Amino acid sequence: MDLPLQGSNKVRRGESELLKFADPFLFNFSAHQMSIHSLKHSAYRLTHHPLFQHLMIVLIVINAVLLGMETSPYVMGQFGESIHLLDHAILGVFVIELLLLIFARGLNFFKDPWCIFDFIVIAISFVPASDSLSVLRSLRVLRVLRLINKVASMRKVVRGLLNSLSSLGSVLGLLLVVFYVSSVVVTNIFGSAFPDWFGDLEHSLFTLFQVMTLEGWAGDIARPVMEKFPYAWVFFLFFILCATFVVVNLFIAVIVDSLSASNQEAESSSDIEQIKLELNELKSLIIKQQNSISDLTEKLNFK
Repeated sequence: MDLPLQGSNKVRRGESELLKFADPFLFNFSAHQMSIHSLKHSAYRLTHHPLFQHLMIVLIVINAVLLGMETSPYVMGQFGESIHLLDHAILGVFVIELLLLIFARGLNFFKDPWCIFDFIVIAISFVPASDSLSVLRSLRVLRVLRLINKVASMRKVVRGLLNSLSSLGSVLGLLLVVFYVSSVVVTNIFGSAFPDWFGDLEHSLFTLFQVMTLEGWAGDIARPVMEKFPYAWVFFLFFILCATFVVVNLFIAVIVDSLSASNQEAESSSDIEQIKLELNELKSLIIKQQNSISDLTEKLNFK
C-alpha cells in the first residue's frame, strides 16, 4: 500500500527539481523579453515626445536654411566648411531618429507612408556626389518636406488634398466638358475671322484657358471679337461664369469637405494611438507581475 505513495512522492520531487531547473531559464527569457519591450516603449515615447518633435522641426528648418546657403558662391567661399560640417551633424541626428523609429515600431514603420517618405528622403542624402547623380543630390532639399510629417496641421491639409483627388476628378471632368463644348462653338463661330485665336480646336482651347484665368480677356480678346460680333459678350460672360466661378468654387468646396472629413479621421486615429500607448503600458505592468510571480515561485520551490 505504501508503494503508490512513495511513487507519488518521487514524482512530486521530480517535478520540483524540474521547476527549479527550468524556472531560471523561464525567468531570464521573460526578463529579456521585458527589457526589449521596455526599450522599444522608451524609444517610442522619446521619438513622439513634444520636445523631441519640436527639436526635429527646428533642425529641419536650420537644415533648409543651410541648403539654401549652399547655392551662394560667396557664402560657400566664406563658410563652406562650417556649413558642410553642420549639415552632416544634422543629417546624423535625422539618421538616429530614423533608427529609433524603426526599432520602436518594427515592421509597422514601413506600413506608414509618411515614414517611408522620411526613409527615402534621408537615404537620398547618402547618394555619392558624382556628376551622374548630381540630380539626386539636389533632391536633398526634399528634407524640408519632412515638416509636413512633423507639423500636424500641415499633415492634415495634405491628407485632405490626397483624399479629395477622387472627387476632384469628377469636377475636372465637368470642366473638360465645358471647355470642349465651348471650344467647338467658338471655332465654328469665330474661327474664320480670328484664326490666330479660334482657328482650330487647339487654339480655341488655349484662348479659352486664357479667358478663364481672366488675364487680359477683356481688352485683348473679348473687345476685338465684339467689334465684328457684337453679341459675343453673351458667350464670354456665360463661359466665365461657368468655368471660372462655378467650377473653381466646386474645386474649393470639394477640398474643404475633404479636409473636414480628414480632421475627423485624424481625431479618431489620435484616440487609437493613445489607446495603443496605454495598452503597451499595461503589457509592461503584466510582464513585471509575471516576473515577480516567477521569482516568488522560484524562492518557494527552493525552500
